[in-house]
Amino acid sequence: MKYFIGLDIGTSSVKAMLISETGIIRTAGREYPVYYPENGWSEQSPEDWYDNSVSAIKELLEGIDASEVRALSFSGQMHGLVTLDENDSVIRPAILWNDGRSEKQVRYLNETIDRDFLLDNTGNIAFAGFTAPKILWMYENERENFSRIKKIMLPKDYVAYRFSGSFATDVSDAAGTLYFDTGKRTWSQAMLDLLHIDASQLPTVYESNEIIGKMKPSLAEELGLPQIDIVIGAGDNAASAIGTGAVRDGDCNISLGTSGTVFVLSEKYRCDRVNAIHSFCSANRQWHYLACILTAASAQKWWIRDILNTSYDFEKASEYVGKSNVMFLPYLMGERSPVNDPGVRGAFLGLSADTTREEMTLAVLEGVSFALRQNLDIIRSLGVEVRTSKICGGGATNRLWLSILASILDVKLEIPVLEHGGVLGAAMLAAESSLNREEYGKMRDEFYKVASTVEPDSALVPYYNEKYNKYLRIYPAVKECLK
Repeated sequence: MKYFIGLDIGTSSVKAMLISETGIIRTAGREYPVYYPENGWSEQSPEDWYDNSVSAIKELLEGIDASEVRALSFSGQMHGLVTLDENDSVIRPAILWNDGRSEKQVRYLNETIDRDFLLDNTGNIAFAGFTAPKILWMYENERENFSRIKKIMLPKDYVAYRFSGSFATDVSDAAGTLYFDTGKRTWSQAMLDLLHIDASQLPTVYESNEIIGKMKPSLAEELGLPQIDIVIGAGDNAASAIGTGAVRDGDCNISLGTSGTVFVLSEKYRCDRVNAIHSFCSANRQWHYLACILTAASAQKWWIRDILNTSYDFEKASEYVGKSNVMFLPYLMGERSPVNDPGVRGAFLGLSADTTREEMTLAVLEGVSFALRQNLDIIRSLGVEVRTSKICGGGATNRLWLSILASILDVKLEIPVLEHGGVLGAAMLAAESSLNREEYGKMRDEFYKVASTVEPDSALVPYYNEKYNKYLRIYPAVKECLK
């Protein structure tokens, strides 16, 4: 039996998964801390990623014939800034994707340098989460540390470097830095000049399923493994698409996690020049659009647990489907896509003296669904047809929400049998590097089975179209009042 290992270097923990050609064998995980040295800052120790990855793999391999492991690959949190000096020592803690210190640098990039310049050279505009503003912040605020930089890398790539000795990244993760030309799949020299960095400080760029080297002999001995192949892997959303089977032109994967994402694969490169939709490289040699809303399942949790302070029977809210005039703007933490407004906040609208909590609960579910549709419609306007979508994340357990979402988006939602996101995608990228096309094709058929589907309600689609058009008018009308 052939085995493959996936590692997901997440924000709160590392997840490890061992698979064979026929299924998942086992998983393991290790948590590690996030540090908040100042308000709005978010940092981690790269050494924690490595140490906990090694520990999780040891647990993964207990009782397994390790000689049958063929390859290992990665998924990882995107955009984080990891810097090493000439001795390969970490210069400072990694600045994470959810760190907000670079607001000044984002304004400089989007307003002074100009959005069109960024779009022409990278395919994206600047966000505080991206890597480029973090580099500018370090240049302006930690010049001594900046002068020591010999290597700049992303979180998963640091672990890959420690595992293999190969200074590498993949196209999907590189596309989220804002100094990578997404259309040409190479570093953007114009952006490197702007950021005061040199291509020699950056890793070699690979496609996500490419082998970058062998596991270091010392680590292989420690883990009881042969010198297996190390495959570079992908950023977490691109890896999740591999894990859920969103692998063909127009395939969509929607996540109802703490935040919400819309991922749509495209065989052609297109750039959204108007809204805050990301154009990134995919993990299967194509491209994808990625939109992120900051509040998704967390809105449901906030409303039910924090405000109502109770468990909730969603069947009561279902009585109001297609009837309620209450609306909810789900900007509890500001918003990323498509408005790129970190200062705006949420709101209920249409309340009256006889409004029930069931109507307000329904409005929360609808509001998040409308926010997702707004992003999907922008992606559709770029020429991609989306009729079905995979659905994952904690919010996907709410059957009422799925029925509402399917009708608002007017798409069929598919719930995968295996819902493990990035770590499964990483393991499959490891398998793809080792198996021939026929073997991997059989494996994909096994792993991409659908457990159930949720169809749009044809009677509700027109109703939600009308309500959605009202929703689109809310933000422009009230944004200055909600800051």
